[in-house]
Amino acid sequence: MFKRIIAVVLLLLCAHAHAALPDDYRVVLLTENFPPFNMAEDGKNYAADARIHGINADIVREMFRRANIRYELTLRFPWDRIYKQVLEQPDQGLFSTTFTAEREQQFKWVGPLASISWVLLAPADSPLRLTGLEQARDLRIGAYKNDAVSQHLEGKGLAPINSLRDQENIGKLLKGQIDVWATADPVGPYLAKQEGVTGLKPVLRFNEARLFLALNRATPNEVVERLQRALDAMRADGTVDGCCAAISEAQR
Repeated sequence: MFKRIIAVVLLLLCAHAHAALPDDYRVVLLTENFPPFNMAEDGKNYAADARIHGINADIVREMFRRANIRYELTLRFPWDRIYKQVLEQPDQGLFSTTFTAEREQQFKWVGPLASISWVLLAPADSPLRLTGLEQARDLRIGAYKNDAVSQHLEGKGLAPINSLRDQENIGKLLKGQIDVWATADPVGPYLAKQEGVTGLKPVLRFNEARLFLALNRATPNEVVERLQRALDAMRADGTVDGCCAAISEAQR
C-alpha cells in the first residue's frame, strides 16, 4: 500500500513539473506571405495578428488556443531575415517552414501543418519538357533566397538565381530573364494569380514536402508537446480539414 501511495505522489509531482510554464510565458511567432497558407490581408510585407490569414495561420492560432499557450504573431519580410532570427532567438517560432533533413537539428518541430510539391514552372509557350533535375543544370533557374527549394537545388549542385521576394521570379520569367521558376505548388501559381498571371506550366515536379511550425531549439519541450497534442487532436476531429476547406471556399 505504501509503495502505491509513493508511486501516485511521484506521478503527480512529475505531471506538475511537466506542465509548469512561467505565468508570463509566450511565443513570438513570425511568418511571411506564402499563400494560401499564410498571407497579409492586404498583400503587403507587414501585418499583425488579426490581419494575417491563410490555412496554416488559422491552424496555428487554434493550436495555441487549445494548448493554452500565449503568442504574438507578426508577418514580416524577407524570409531570409526572419528565418535567421528564429534560429537565434529563444521562444520564437516560424511558419510555414518546410521540414528537411538538413534543417532537422536546427529547430524543434510541430506538424505537419500541410503538404506541398516542388515544381519548375515555365511560361505557357515554353517548349521545355524535363524528366529530372539533371536536365535543368544548364537552365537559368529563379528561386527564393534561403527557401527550402533553393537550398535543395544548391545541395544538388545547381546554381539558382535567388530573389529576396518569390514574386520577383514571375516578372523575371515573363521577361525571359530566367528559363524556369523553382517554387512550391500551390504557392507559386497562387502568387502568379495575385500578379494577374495565369497559365504557367509545370515542366518538372521534383519533390513532395511538408510544412511545419519551426521553433527555436531553446523552446521548452513542454511547449512543443502541448502544441503537437493540440494539432493531432485538430486533425482527428476535422478542424484541420475545415481550415483548408474554408480558405479554398473563400478564394473561389
